[in-house]
Amino acid sequence: MHKTVQLLLVASLCGCVAAAPRPDAGGGQRVDPIPIPLALEEIITTGIRQRLPDPASARFGKMLAGERTLNGRKEIVVCGFVNGKDPSGSYGGDQAFIAKIYPDSGSSFELVAMGGASETRHIVGSTCGAAGLPISDPGLKNQL
Repeated sequence: MHKTVQLLLVASLCGCVAAAPRPDAGGGQRVDPIPIPLALEEIITTGIRQRLPDPASARFGKMLAGERTLNGRKEIVVCGFVNGKDPSGSYGGDQAFIAKIYPDSGSSFELVAMGGASETRHIVGSTCGAAGLPISDPGLKNQL
């Protein structure tokens, strides 16, 4: 099951296909890093908050973004960390996330993966690194 989830995450982020790469594939899975302007930050934080038990409690950590074009469709890939209160009212620790925003489709938001388990954090970290968004895991310093 772990291998299946990991493969699905990588395939989703990579936009990989069995056919030869198209000229507009944007260099495969890699993205061109971009700054996160206020409007993009609002789309990201709103999309993530909607998936938390207590949206108002969200505390966002480091976020990196990059853009690419796959099959003629522009997308922005975002990797980052968020901490929010769980249903009991306690902060549960940083959760790593990967999201995509599609500017040509009304800036629609897609959450690819999010979680606080070490396995999910590792998958998010390695997938983001492979895409050119090397995001360090703040939870690792607490485990050393």
